[in-house]
Amino acid sequence: MPDAVVPPEIEAWFAARDWRVRRHQAEMLAAADAGRHAMLVADTGAGKTLAGFLPTLADFCSSRTGEDPPPAGLHTLYVSPLKALAHDVQRNLMAPIEEIGLPIRVETRSGDTPADRKRRQRGRPPHVLLTTPESLSLLLSYPDSMEMFADLRRVVIDEVHAFATGKRGDLLALALSRLQALAPKMQRAALSATVARPEAYREWLAPWGEIETVALVEGEPGAPAEVEILLPVEERVPWGGHAGRWAIPQLYEEIRRNRTTLIFTNTRFLAEFVFQLLWDVNNDNLPIGIHHGSLAKEARRKVEGAMARGELRALVATASLDLGVDWGDIDCVVQMGAPKGSSRLLQRIGRANHRLDQPSRAILVPGNRFEFLEATAAREAVDAGQRDREDFRPGGLDVLAQHVMACACAAPFEEAALLAEVRSSLAYAWLDDEVWQRVLGFVENGGYALRAYDRFKRIVRDRQGIWRLAHPEQAQRHRMNAGIIVDSEMLTVRFRNGRQLGKVEERFAATLSPGDTFFFAGMSLEVEQLKDMDVIVRAAKASATIPSYGGQRLPLTTHLADRVRAMLVDRAGWARFPDDVREWLEVQDWRSRLPGPGELLVESFPHARKHYSVYYTFEGWNANQSLGMLITRRMEDRGLAPGGFVANDYSLAVWGLKPVVDPAPLLSPDILAHEFVEWVTESHLLRRAFREVAVIAGLVERQHPGKRKTGKQVTFSTDLIYDVLRKYEPEHVLLEAAWADARARLTDVGRLADLLERSAEQLVHVSLDRVSPLAVPVMTMIGRESMPQGAVDEELLLEAEALGAVAMRVEAAEEDEQT
Repeated sequence: MPDAVVPPEIEAWFAARDWRVRRHQAEMLAAADAGRHAMLVADTGAGKTLAGFLPTLADFCSSRTGEDPPPAGLHTLYVSPLKALAHDVQRNLMAPIEEIGLPIRVETRSGDTPADRKRRQRGRPPHVLLTTPESLSLLLSYPDSMEMFADLRRVVIDEVHAFATGKRGDLLALALSRLQALAPKMQRAALSATVARPEAYREWLAPWGEIETVALVEGEPGAPAEVEILLPVEERVPWGGHAGRWAIPQLYEEIRRNRTTLIFTNTRFLAEFVFQLLWDVNNDNLPIGIHHGSLAKEARRKVEGAMARGELRALVATASLDLGVDWGDIDCVVQMGAPKGSSRLLQRIGRANHRLDQPSRAILVPGNRFEFLEATAAREAVDAGQRDREDFRPGGLDVLAQHVMACACAAPFEEAALLAEVRSSLAYAWLDDEVWQRVLGFVENGGYALRAYDRFKRIVRDRQGIWRLAHPEQAQRHRMNAGIIVDSEMLTVRFRNGRQLGKVEERFAATLSPGDTFFFAGMSLEVEQLKDMDVIVRAAKASATIPSYGGQRLPLTTHLADRVRAMLVDRAGWARFPDDVREWLEVQDWRSRLPGPGELLVESFPHARKHYSVYYTFEGWNANQSLGMLITRRMEDRGLAPGGFVANDYSLAVWGLKPVVDPAPLLSPDILAHEFVEWVTESHLLRRAFREVAVIAGLVERQHPGKRKTGKQVTFSTDLIYDVLRKYEPEHVLLEAAWADARARLTDVGRLADLLERSAEQLVHVSLDRVSPLAVPVMTMIGRESMPQGAVDEELLLEAEALGAVAMRVEAAEEDEQT
C-alpha cells in the first residue's frame, strides 16, 4: 500500500496536541486514497474512530481541494451499534473539525431524533451523518434516498464485531449492498478492537467475492493491560453464587482510592444488586451511579453527562457501556462475576485510561470457584492476545423480507437486479432462486395460506414484470414498524381464578409446556396452559422440575470453556491458584476425576434421599438449560422418575427417584432429532420465535397511526397466524425462519450437537457414594432458584453450607490419611 500524504492542516493539528499520526491512521488514509475499502483492527485507545474519519477530514482540507469548493451533500455515513456511541463520537469529532476550521456539518440520526430534523436531513443532509443500522434502513426506504446517497463517498462502521454476526448485521449488510448500488464509488471502512478472525470480517465487509478490495490495517500495539483477580482477604473463595457480594467492602475501598471506577456486571439485575450493596456501605456519600438498558433515556443521558464531566466516583453498568464511549479519566475497570469471553473482557478493560501508551487496569471479581478458573483463563487469554472466535451465519429470511419491502417503498424494482444486489453481501450470497421466490411471494401476499386476505397484500408485479407497492399507504405502515430489535415481553403467572403471582421473562416461559412444574414466588407450580401473555398455573403436587430464571445470560465462549478444561488437568499449573481452589481440585482428583479436554464427565451419587447426576459440559447456561429439558424427558420415558434439574455455565445437575446407571442412552445424538423437535414443537419456544420473525418481516404490525399495539395484542395476532400456517402451510418461509432462530439463538443447539457427538466417544461416568467437590457449586443452586426475588431463605443457605461442609470433610479426611 502506498504511503499516505497527510494534509498539512491535519499534521499541524496533531502537532499542536503533541500527538503524531499513528501508522494505522496513515494506512487508513492511504487505503482510501487508493480507492480501497478497509478493515481496521486496533487496540482501544489507538484512535480508531479518528482513523476511520481521517479520509473524510482530508477530503475537506483546502490543501487537497485547492480552488474547488469543498464536497457538497452527504459525504460520510458513520454507523454504530449504540445511539450513545454516536453522540459520543459527534462530541469528539467536533474538536478536530472546529480547531482545523473544516467546513463540515455533523449530525446524528436515530429513533430519538425529532421528526422535523429527520425531514430536513433528507432534503439538506449534513456532510457527516452518524446513525444506526435501523435508521439507515429507514432512510433507504424513502424515494429521495437515491438522490441523498448518490454522491456518498464513505461508510464507517464502528465496533463492527458488536452486530456483524447477528440480525442487525444482516440488515446493515443489505443496506451496504443498496448503498453500493446507489453510489458505486463508495468506500467501506470497519473498525474494531476485539476480533479474532479479521479475515472473516474482511469477507463480510467486502462486496461478495471481492475480498481483495478490502485492505487489512492492524494497529500499533498498546501497553499490556494490568488484570488482577480479587480474592477474599479473610474468607475462602465461595463455593457457589455469582454476585461477588463478598467483595463489596474491598471494592468500596478501591473506589475510594481512584478518581473514577467503572464496574461492569453481566445482567441488569446484578447491576441493581451491586449498586444497592455499594450504597449500603457508602459511608462517605461518594457519588455512585448506575447505567443499563432498562433505565429511561433521560436517566441514561444524565449519567453519561455526569461521567463525561468527571462528577462520578463510580458507575455500575451492563453491556450498555461496553462499546467505545471515551471517558479518559477512568482509573480502573471492575468486572463483577466471570467475563464469559476474552474479547468482551478486552472491550471492557479498554474503558480504563483509554490511552494506547498507558496500561488499562482491571479487577476481576469471581463469584465462585469455577468463576475463579474462568477469570484466570480470561486473564491469560488477554495476556496472550487471544480473542474469542466469531461465527457468521446465513442471513435471516425475516430481515430479507423487511429489506425487500423497504426497497419497494423507495421505488419500483426489477427482481433480478434486486436479487443480484442482495447476493452481493456475504450474509445472502447463499440465496438461491427458490428461496428468493418464496420471500418475494411472502412480501407480495403473505404466502399461500394468507393470500386471500387483502391486508397481507403489500407489493404487486405489473405487466412489465416490475414490482411496486400495492398501495401508497404501505410505505407509511412499513416505516412505522420496521426494525430488528423486538422487545422481550414479560408473561403474567396466574391461577385460573385470576389471582396473579407476578411475571416471568418470556424466554423462560416459552420453554414451558402443560404439565411442567417450576418454582416461582416461593411455590411449586404446574403449568396448565399458556394463553396469550399469561402462564396459567395451579399448585403442583410434587416438587418443581424446572428452576425459574430471570434476565438475559451471557454465554460462556467456547474459547474460554476450552481454556478452563485445560486448566483442570494441568496439575503443575495449580500451584498458581489460591490454597482453597488448589485443594478443591486436588480433592476432586482423588475422590473422582477431572474432565479433560474433549471429555464429558458425568458423576452420579445419592444425596438427601434422591439420586443425582452431574454433567460437566462447559457449554454455557443456555445449552445446559436446554440439555436439562431434554434429559428429563428421556428419563421420564425410561421410568427414571426425574425430579428436576439446575444448570450453570459449567455443569448440569439432574436428580430423580431412581439412579442413572448408564447416562449414555440419555445423551445419544438422536435426542436432537426426536426429543428436541418434540420439545420445541410442544413448548411455546417456536411460537415465540415466530412472533419475533413475524414482527421483523412485517407480517404483524406493532404501530398504527395514533396508537401502538400492546405486547398481548401482538402475541394474539401472531399466535392466530402461527396456528393457521402450521396447519395449512408448514413450509412457510417464516416458520423456516423461526426454526432457524430457535435452533441458533434460543437453545444453543449447535453447541448441544457438538456435546452429544463428543459424548458418544469420550463419555466418562463415575459413580460416587456422596457429592464430589466439583459438584458443590451447582448443587448449592438447588432450591435457591425457587426463592422470590430479593427474599432470603436461611434454610437454603444452611443447605448450601452443609454441602460445602461435605466437601470440607472430604478434604480433612484426605489430609488425615496423608499424614
